[in-house]
Amino acid sequence: MAASTSMGSYRMPGMKRKRDHGEVEKPKNGRKTLLRLVNYFKAERAIVLGLFAAVAVVAVCSVYAPVLQSRAIDRIASREFDRLPKVLLIMAAVYGVNCFCTLFQSLLSARLSQRVVKKMREDLFHKISELPIRYIDNHPHGDIMSRMTNDVENISNTVSQSVSSMFSGILMIIGTVIMMFALCPRLAALSMATVVLTLTATKFLSAAMKRFYTQRQILLGEINAEVEENVVGFKTVTAYNRQAEVTKEFDETSDRLTKAGIMAEILAGSMGPCMNVINNTGFVIIAAFGGYFALKGVISIGIISAFIVYAKQFGRPIDELAQIYGQIQSAVAGAERVFEVMDSQSEDKSGSLNMDGATGEVEFRNVSFGYNEEKQVLQNFSLKVKAGQKAALVGATGSGKTTVVNLLMRFYDNFTGDILIDGVSIRDIALDELRRNTAVVLQDAVLFSDTVKNNLKYSKLDAADEEVEKAAKTGNCHHMIMNMEKGYDTQLTEGGANISQGQRQLLTICRAFLAEPKILILDEATSSVDTRTEKNIQNAMVRLMKNRTGLIIAHRLSTIRDADIIVVMDKGKIAESGNHKELLARKGKYYELYMTQFAGRAT
Repeated sequence: MAASTSMGSYRMPGMKRKRDHGEVEKPKNGRKTLLRLVNYFKAERAIVLGLFAAVAVVAVCSVYAPVLQSRAIDRIASREFDRLPKVLLIMAAVYGVNCFCTLFQSLLSARLSQRVVKKMREDLFHKISELPIRYIDNHPHGDIMSRMTNDVENISNTVSQSVSSMFSGILMIIGTVIMMFALCPRLAALSMATVVLTLTATKFLSAAMKRFYTQRQILLGEINAEVEENVVGFKTVTAYNRQAEVTKEFDETSDRLTKAGIMAEILAGSMGPCMNVINNTGFVIIAAFGGYFALKGVISIGIISAFIVYAKQFGRPIDELAQIYGQIQSAVAGAERVFEVMDSQSEDKSGSLNMDGATGEVEFRNVSFGYNEEKQVLQNFSLKVKAGQKAALVGATGSGKTTVVNLLMRFYDNFTGDILIDGVSIRDIALDELRRNTAVVLQDAVLFSDTVKNNLKYSKLDAADEEVEKAAKTGNCHHMIMNMEKGYDTQLTEGGANISQGQRQLLTICRAFLAEPKILILDEATSSVDTRTEKNIQNAMVRLMKNRTGLIIAHRLSTIRDADIIVVMDKGKIAESGNHKELLARKGKYYELYMTQFAGRAT
């Protein structure tokens, strides 16, 4: 129904898109998003605890190793060679444990990231499957796909690369500071002077990074939407020679994405050099004051060596944390976009009644509806179709025919008035029950990358092969299927691109037949088939609609001559109604439509 119901979500390729990225100027609530992202780790407590334990061991080993190195240097300086082997053995053991735990840490990080992202991806897809048609119609499909792929993958990479590094960095900083003050408080205090510079640089650069990382993710979603639109509309683009225009528009978006990406990477890349300058300043302080303290006999040469290592260890995690902060900002920007979808209102599935024993009588009672507040598509629309009747809706494009179907299927729920089936409001009927008993064949045939048999069984997954074949024969497409390469086991490509449009439409009609619905809706279902196939479908429809209620939307009046009631719609209202002969005799709007099609009369 997307093509029929969309109210501005689809933009023809080559037409200018209104762009407004002012929202990225204001920082979003990154803290709230980050806390919500952390909640996904709660289900993986065992892995998180194991990872934290491995990180803690690595941090302890890294902090303790310089002390051993200091002792070894002091043993050599004092020529105490008999005490040197023991220190070296302990150093070897410490470095061995460090190596093993680092490998274990990497394995746990990879497992954690995949499990967390798997849960997030499942939650997102589950949410998308529950979104109302209105949301899908009003959001570019490429942008939704980008959130599922690019944004979630970005989160995956960040979790894999950054979580353990963040834990390790924090522990390393704490452990290093403790050891430095334990060895020489005065030299440690002098070394801490660089911390102020580090924090200042980090705060300034990270704020700028967040802005450009957010902008990059938004533009990435937009560029995906453009690609998706142009691939779907490729034939139209080519037919109207719009290649130059769509290429130019894509290049403009790509240029803006490139600029945002360059700025984000420049800021992220500048973090390392800035930290190196600050760290080198710390080395100078240690070398100068450490040498002075050594000459005064306050500390030994080994302690100076340990301080140089500690200074490097202290600066490296700060540098890593600064870079990780940039990655986290990118992940948070992606998570915000993912959570925006998750926080969207799900489809209203209120209602608890079933349709057991329902005959299929449909009544629209004073229904008014508009896709937006500015324009009403239906205005006080009232129509009653008795059980087993076949009602046809005709009228000009935009008169509200497809909207009637959208409301009956509860694709849109925000209408006034009421719609009843057997006297029961559809709002009181369980949504799954309503759609299980109502089959829809759309103008745009939708097939999936699977066999012909499985595409037919989409409406009734537990159908036996005999039922599938019976439905195909009823829909007059059994012979067509048997002429395919592998019959019912013929593999269809995406969208059924390897068969003709008419064949695709026939298969979707047969799929509706297999559902055995109480109410059957055909929305321009025969628009893509030839006259002979159309006749076959009409014959099948006569058999199928026996004891079933049918709603038919058609421009070809030849397909609805035998309808029990024909409703002519005009600007959301019923202009006239009756059967074929009655409407022709009135010589009103239906007569004008009929004469236009069959007598060649100009309108």
